[in-house]
Amino acid sequence: MTAAVVAGLLAGYGLAMPVGAVAVLMVNMTAATSFRTGAAAALGAATADSGYAVAAVLGGSSLVVAVRPVLGPLRWAAFAILAVMAARVLRAALRRGPDAAADATAHPPVTPLRAYVTYLSLTALNPWPAIYFVTLVFGHQAQQPMSGAESVVYLTAITFASASWQLLLAGGGRLLGGALTGPRGRTVTAAVSSCLILGLGLHMAVG
Repeated sequence: MTAAVVAGLLAGYGLAMPVGAVAVLMVNMTAATSFRTGAAAALGAATADSGYAVAAVLGGSSLVVAVRPVLGPLRWAAFAILAVMAARVLRAALRRGPDAAADATAHPPVTPLRAYVTYLSLTALNPWPAIYFVTLVFGHQAQQPMSGAESVVYLTAITFASASWQLLLAGGGRLLGGALTGPRGRTVTAAVSSCLILGLGLHMAVG
């Protein structure tokens, strides 16, 4: 059981810790809204990671076979959504003045439920977790086959790792929002984060 916990934690943190476009967007949104909204977004992203992990344990190689044909379209669909969001952040910062930067992700209002669904969808559009978890599960099973109970512990550890890291990012976003209270700081942050979101999203799309 201990080995399953350690393997699950390493797998969850290994996937969640590299900061990508979705993570940057979540930090920026939390800075402009509230920790409650950011936490909902974080849990949405963690739910998608957990769903892929469960599918990897249950479906194995068949999941990769199913995902491979739509690998490119899914990546570009995610990039398109991220590009629109990044453009909204940048447009609000440049067109409506410094005060708009803080409101860029809040029009229309971002409720916790909407944040959860949005970040669940964005994370689910990235097929990388499917391949990542299938590879890890196969490698783990090759070394030491997991029983049903160990699989549950493994998946629980993955969920905990992903959720805890995403919540840490959301908390950092809220602290960032509290620190950058000046109009100039909010404008610069919105502009830089939108460009970073666009760049990371494009990098994801081209693989």
